[in-house]
Formats: sequence, structure tokens, C-alpha cells
Amino acid sequence: MGDHRWTRRDFIQGIGATTTGIALASCRIAGNTGAGGMSAEALAVEPVVKSQDLEKPNITVGYVPVNDCAPFAIAWKKGFFRKYGLNVTLNREASWATSRDGLIFGRLDASPVVSGAVTNARIGAEGARHAPLCAAMTIHRHGNAMTMNKAMWDFGLRPWYEYQKQYGDGALEAFGRDFRGYFAKQPTERKVWAVVLSSAIYEYFVRYLSAAAGIDPLKEFRVIIVPPPQMVTNVRIGAMQAYMVAEPWNTRAISGNEGIGFTFAQGKEVWLGHPDRLLGVMESFIDNYPKTYRSLVKAMIEACQYCSKPENRQEVAELITDRSFTGARPRNPNAPIAKLTSPGIIGNYNYGGFDGKDRTIKSADGTIFFDIPDHLPQYPGNHSTFLWKSQSIWLMTQAARWGQISEFPKNADEIAQRSWRTDLYREIATEMGIECPQDDYKIEPPEVFIDKIGFDPSNPVEYLNKFAIRANAPTRFFMS
Repeated sequence: MGDHRWTRRDFIQGIGATTTGIALASCRIAGNTGAGGMSAEALAVEPVVKSQDLEKPNITVGYVPVNDCAPFAIAWKKGFFRKYGLNVTLNREASWATSRDGLIFGRLDASPVVSGAVTNARIGAEGARHAPLCAAMTIHRHGNAMTMNKAMWDFGLRPWYEYQKQYGDGALEAFGRDFRGYFAKQPTERKVWAVVLSSAIYEYFVRYLSAAAGIDPLKEFRVIIVPPPQMVTNVRIGAMQAYMVAEPWNTRAISGNEGIGFTFAQGKEVWLGHPDRLLGVMESFIDNYPKTYRSLVKAMIEACQYCSKPENRQEVAELITDRSFTGARPRNPNAPIAKLTSPGIIGNYNYGGFDGKDRTIKSADGTIFFDIPDHLPQYPGNHSTFLWKSQSIWLMTQAARWGQISEFPKNADEIAQRSWRTDLYREIATEMGIECPQDDYKIEPPEVFIDKIGFDPSNPVEYLNKFAIRANAPTRFFMS
């Protein structure tokens, strides 16, 4: 794998690992140059489900090298996959497109997908291949941010929370003035903002934020698609001026690390409580392997619960620095091993900057894996892995708002019903003794959005009509 140079000793050890994998429920990691067979800690776990009782115990699960991979890494290391009778091969994916397409073309059995990918595949948004993708759980909420380059800092742009402190209710107007002022001085090729996939909530956030500040994102700059590991390099060479991505690729950009930019805002500042990644599968996987699917969801819920506990977060942040996962270790050997991954997971988030000021802000909602922090809106039985169908409706409004589809789907509720499988999640969670909300839909109050415009899922078209800046026809996406 990768550039590893195999020796005779490696080969013999590999045979041993294979034999162990045949004898025991196990895991391995593919597509990387790091860890391989199941850990001793996982081997010590006693299965509560027998592999032979599952329709398909041997499955391949994808992940992408960002902080989102934490529950997958934990399920592997702590033996949650083994506990539920699964023999899992974790496969490192190059991008969010390959993570999604691996499901559609059958290379992967399950994989994290960006939150808009499931419904967009159902409705053919952004020219996507029609496919019956499904998800029954959220992998995490939050855990992402917008990075702007040093030239934008030098022009006068600052983190969003500083605009709020200085301008109060006029913060969006002030930001819009600075943002437009910077891009007005740039040639066309230097008016570029990158996201990881056009059905990602990041693309919607970039456009939503810009429009809220009075800037038409379909006319005044371009949005391109770039895989997460290429973000920092592309800013360094001037291929783009800003990007939105999951951590640790924002933290990697700030001064003290790569020094090419600063964090403008975390995604939670655009929409507090938003879903980020879903555990995606094809509908046929659920239909053909119902026991296997239940085992997978149970393993991932337990992994998310583990990642959520404050006492485990340092361990989690360190584990995902392994080359098998994010490979995000600082170049300075004397720096803490989790310097790049911990801000988004532990919550000691540094926005960076180039004036020597410490912009580290501590919070409990940097990345939400299971427990909902107290300062977020509370609903009985709610937790992060529960899918709200109403939030899939919001995602479909954005596909319509930005021209990925010609109009809001008339059968949106049916699409939500078939693709965001809250019914299955509720069954599985109940078997685990986990309480869930009784409703599938909820109103998003105005205070959770950056522009203070709330969302009522019972009337999405009326919601769309509130926005003056929106597309009237499908738009092209510029690929990188």
C-alpha cells in the first residue's frame, strides 16, 4: 500500500494477520500507509452479535481524511465493529465525490457523505447521477469552517465574531462591504472560493453567507470543487482565495502552522446545529442486509457516543493524526501531536490572524458527535446522530435557491421519507435504549441562522421567496 517497501518479515506478519482475520471478527484499513489489522484493544471485545448471523458480515466502509473520520477510527480501534459481528475494511477515500460515488457504483458498502448528497442524488441536483442513496444517522454536526487567505486579512477582513463585536446588527453589511471591496480589486481568476462538493452544506453556506451580506455568489465570484487535502496548497499557489472544509484543514492554514490564511467563521456561525456528514448507504443495502445494517448503525452510534464524551476527546484527537486517518501531525516534533486536530474536537478553537493576537475561543460545540450542548436549542430525546427530516427539506431549498434544480420538488416530503430514514434510526436506537424525538420535523428558529431568518419546513416555497438573491435557472459548477 502506498510507498511501503515490503520485506520478507512484513510478508510473514501479513500472513499471520490474514489468518487472524479469518478466525475472528476483525477490521483492517486499506488505501493508506498506516495501521492495518485489528488492534489488541478491539480483539479483547466480546461480540454480542455473531458474524454468521449477519447476511453480509464482511463489508467495506469508506472515510475521508478529515476530523469526520473520528467515529470510524474509534469503531475500529475500540472494537465496536467487532462487538456487532462486523468484519470491516476501512477504505480511505480521496475526496467526498469518491466517497459518494463508491456507494453508487458498489465499491463501498457504507461511507460518510456530505449532508446534501443523499437528497441531491434522489432529485438529480447539480447534474448528479440519480441514485437511491439513504442515510439513517448523522455522523456529526459542526466541525467545519471558512478559511480566507492572508491577502484578504491584509485588506481588512477579520473573523466574523469580530464583525459582530464591532458592528452589532450592522455586521453583515460591514462584512459585505469589505468582502466586495476585496474582490472588486481582483482579476476574474482571483475571485474563487473552494468547497469540497457542490452538494455539501459548505457550498450552500458560502452562497448563503455571501447573499446575506448582499453579494450575489452566482455573479461576483466563482465556486470550485477541491478535495480537502488540496485546500491549503491551492491557496498557497493562488488558485483560490478562500475555502470551506472540515477540520483540520482550516486549523492547518492559520499562522503558527502553514501561515497562509485565517478562519473567517465556523459553520456553526452560519447555522447553529447544522448536520454535516451522514452515514450513507444504497437503499438496496438496507433491503438486502437488514441485520448487517442494524449492526453497522449500532457500532457507529456507540463510536459517536465515545467521541462525544469530554474525557475521550484528547484520545480521539490524537488517534486521528495517524497516517491511516488524517495524517495531520505538526511538522515541529516538539509540538503536541494533536495540535491540528484537537481545536475542532476538544473545542479550543483558534481563528488565527496575522497581528499576534490570541484568537482562541473555547466551546463545547466545535464538533458535535452525540450529546447536544446546553446552549443549542433543546428538544426532548434529541442527540446529534438523530436525523431531522426537516433539515433535509432545508437542503433541498438550497438546491433550488442556487439553481441546482429548476424548482423546489413537489414531492419533497416523499424524498425525505425515503432517503433520511428516521424510522429505521428510531427502531435501532430504541433497541439500544436510546430515547429519540417523537417528531421528524422541527422549526429552525431565527437565532440559529447568521441572517436571523428562521426556517419552517411546512412551507419551504414561502421560505425561498424571502430571499432576493437566488438563481432562476441551473448554473454551471467549475471543477478543479
